[in-house]
Amino acid sequence: MSDVPQDILEEMLSRLPVKPLLRFRCVSKQWKAIIDSPEFIRLHIAQSLETRSHHSVILRHSYLHSADFESLNRTNRAIFEELNHPLKTPDYKTEILGSCNGLLCLMNTEEDIILWNPSTRRYQKLPLTETELPGEGIYGFGYDCVSDDYQVVKIVQFYGVSSDTFDSEVKIYSLRSNSWKRIQDFPYYLRYRRVYGMLANGVLHWLVTRNPKSYTAVLIAAFDLATEEYRLVPQPIESDKNFHMNVEVLGGCLCVLCNYYLDHVDIWVMKDYGVKESWTKLISIRQCDVSSAHFEVVRPIAYSKCGKRVLLEQDCKLLAWYDLEKKTTKRAMTRFSFDPWNLSFVLDMCFESLVQLGSHFDFGKVDKKGQNPNREPKRSQAKAKQRARKRAT
Repeated sequence: MSDVPQDILEEMLSRLPVKPLLRFRCVSKQWKAIIDSPEFIRLHIAQSLETRSHHSVILRHSYLHSADFESLNRTNRAIFEELNHPLKTPDYKTEILGSCNGLLCLMNTEEDIILWNPSTRRYQKLPLTETELPGEGIYGFGYDCVSDDYQVVKIVQFYGVSSDTFDSEVKIYSLRSNSWKRIQDFPYYLRYRRVYGMLANGVLHWLVTRNPKSYTAVLIAAFDLATEEYRLVPQPIESDKNFHMNVEVLGGCLCVLCNYYLDHVDIWVMKDYGVKESWTKLISIRQCDVSSAHFEVVRPIAYSKCGKRVLLEQDCKLLAWYDLEKKTTKRAMTRFSFDPWNLSFVLDMCFESLVQLGSHFDFGKVDKKGQNPNREPKRSQAKAKQRARKRAT
């Protein structure tokens, strides 16, 4: 392999999953330098996105569970395994504030927020930040390709002096500096609480109104992570009291869901970001196409690897595949081994990446003897203590 040109070697390695790549760092200094380089990490991410490879479905239930997306794609059956992560505790139901380039932004409370890479098991705990306004934050997580920085946005809003005014406060966290800073206030009123920003094209999106009293004139507000500017995104159709609107992301493109209650759901995709004319109605599902029972919410999750089907989440309880050519819907998984009562869940997508974070976490990992392999044997610990005492004297 020493005779292989480096660009060809990099191309070959970029097609591999993360686990063998982490092992291959031991092959030579050259391989370690390649795999650890920012250029290769970006190449690996681009390869995974282009080929839809090494993707996982993250299911938020009482705990977080993960399954290989390809197994669900091929057989409609996937084995979900419980994820051990740094915030796992029976006291809190961990939320996912966002997923970007293989990183998950997890939160138990506003004092416990981390960025975590499930593939490398490394994480970064965010420092605590305080706001002048009371209330919980509304969050978004994304990547600024200009500064090569991962960022978390926190928005706090509070009613103003009159019922049609409001105050807002916005802070943004930078992984590169590991610090928060305050930026320009959010100029729109967030329509829904506990709804996190949808990331598309390096921009976070929320549904908003002009003021708290504007119930029907729903708009799409965008925050550009690179420029730190706010703007409105053109919509495929004007908001209307006849349907309920949500924003999502599918295949990296901004989506709008128009739910005509008890009738049908239209899913629009903005194929050329920022261009109103590029809005395309990708899916239209009538009630009878999905289930004999009425549904309330249908969310697009991901394209199949061939790109001819879309995985849908129905009412946070069921999964279905929508065939884009036949325009038909077929049920996927409906039961999970860890959920005998068929409680509600929410899905997110994540893919393997080598994005580097600070601390290593290997909670609950044991070998065949039930011991944590990362923990030093007692004999080694005793020798380490002896060496420490000698250095002290």
